[in-house]
Amino acid sequence: MPQHAIHAVTAAAALVSLAACGAVPSSAASFPAQSAGQPAARTGSAAPSRFVPGPCPKPPEPIEALSSARCGFLEVSENRSRPGGRTIKLAAAVIPAAEPAKPAQDPVVFMAGGPGGDTFDDIPFLVSSGLNKDRELIVMAQRGNLYDRPNLACPEIDRFNAQAVGLRYGAQPAQQLMLKAVKECRDRLTADGVDLSAYNTTENAADFADLRKALHIPRWNVYGYSYGSDLALTYLRLHPEGIRAVAIDSITPPRSAVLPWGWSSAAEGIGNIFEACAAEPACKSRYPDLPRTLTEQVRKLEAQPLTLNVPPPGGGEPVEVVLDGGALLDVIVAFGVRSKDIPAALDELRNGNPQRFAKARAAGSVQNVGAFAHGLTESVACSEWAPGYSEPDVLKAGRKAFPGWPDTVLAQVPQLPFQYPACRVWNVPDRASIQRVATVSPVPALLISGTFDAKTGASWAKDVARDLSRSTAVHVPGIGHWVVPQSPCAQRVLASFLARPTTPDTSCVDGLEPEPFTIIPN
Repeated sequence: MPQHAIHAVTAAAALVSLAACGAVPSSAASFPAQSAGQPAARTGSAAPSRFVPGPCPKPPEPIEALSSARCGFLEVSENRSRPGGRTIKLAAAVIPAAEPAKPAQDPVVFMAGGPGGDTFDDIPFLVSSGLNKDRELIVMAQRGNLYDRPNLACPEIDRFNAQAVGLRYGAQPAQQLMLKAVKECRDRLTADGVDLSAYNTTENAADFADLRKALHIPRWNVYGYSYGSDLALTYLRLHPEGIRAVAIDSITPPRSAVLPWGWSSAAEGIGNIFEACAAEPACKSRYPDLPRTLTEQVRKLEAQPLTLNVPPPGGGEPVEVVLDGGALLDVIVAFGVRSKDIPAALDELRNGNPQRFAKARAAGSVQNVGAFAHGLTESVACSEWAPGYSEPDVLKAGRKAFPGWPDTVLAQVPQLPFQYPACRVWNVPDRASIQRVATVSPVPALLISGTFDAKTGASWAKDVARDLSRSTAVHVPGIGHWVVPQSPCAQRVLASFLARPTTPDTSCVDGLEPEPFTIIPN
């Protein structure tokens, strides 16, 4: 699940390549810039989706894999339930197999996290993880994302996020500024003609089903992480045809994804980090009773916040940051400090040195304005995750997860502060009954979780696995959110799953231990 302060299996079949669609090389040109307000095509009825070949995006930091990719736009109806509405364009790329001698006939399609993150920015992680080693890798920006037309970026929220590091995390001034930014973005997008109700997981899933057909792909494999796992499970439930296998990583179950859920995931991930430290003699000896240390520091900072001037990670001019209890927790959940360093960082904080956490907090001041589609985030969160619950439910879940913590900290879900008032501003229809449905399927599935994941707790995989009759679930020790790029073992498991979906080799997980924790001498 996202943060305001930022940020799939049987025999192979022949793949009809994009060459049959007349795709052009990616080097021809970059995508023309287009804002949400530029004209979009309109049709008299719900037009069939189609793929239009075109040049690949040109990100600020060049992505080598795009130099040989075949790219274009998938054109789809913005709202399939409203014939006569406009058509939107979703940027897509097909990246060739790295070992082209004997490529597998079934490609793998990627579903990114967020919702709202730049899918193309994930390509280097996917390639380095071997996703395209012996098969084509297909990426498509979910509707409203960067390089799409329209792009539901909210520079207003980006600018708020940069300001927020200098404010108390859950206090009224931050809330007022954030709601102002949310309203300004909503007003601008709706004035441009964007139907915010159409930016949801059901439409996202239909987009991927249309992409497979538009590219004439008989069967493919699906890999999604975080929100992409929510999307992948929804896609499998609504559009099972043509799916060979589904792999999901850092799992967000559609049936369970509600705002209070974030508290149980935070408690599980942080608790597993502390338990791993207690199981390592050197860490246990040097940093005893970490749960108590964290509670003490949260209480202390919430009562007396620290204001510091620190440079953001990577360097730059120092920025003023406020470190209170809510900000401390949010930095931990967001892995602003590496898991292996959290015990040491808490000990330093206890002894008057807050630099690790303050520097991680300062990272929020560096915003890539316009790169994140906050409009998609708000539409999904407000229509699918928020309904049926309220601020008191969030507080109740927080008290259960972290007994004795200040209510001012527990009132805001980690990574999604002020979401309920924001949803009252965003004002999209309730889709909970449509989305909160279990996916029951015999399609071979792989479920990958990291034991240190404080965003999407590892235990949630069990609930999903029960409904997938041919599933394999693995928990990778010592890894946080988005496991595969961080774990060579997880990469091997995923590769074996894509090769043999019903009998993946998970042996490397046996006996795997977390990386040793950082020990600072007394």
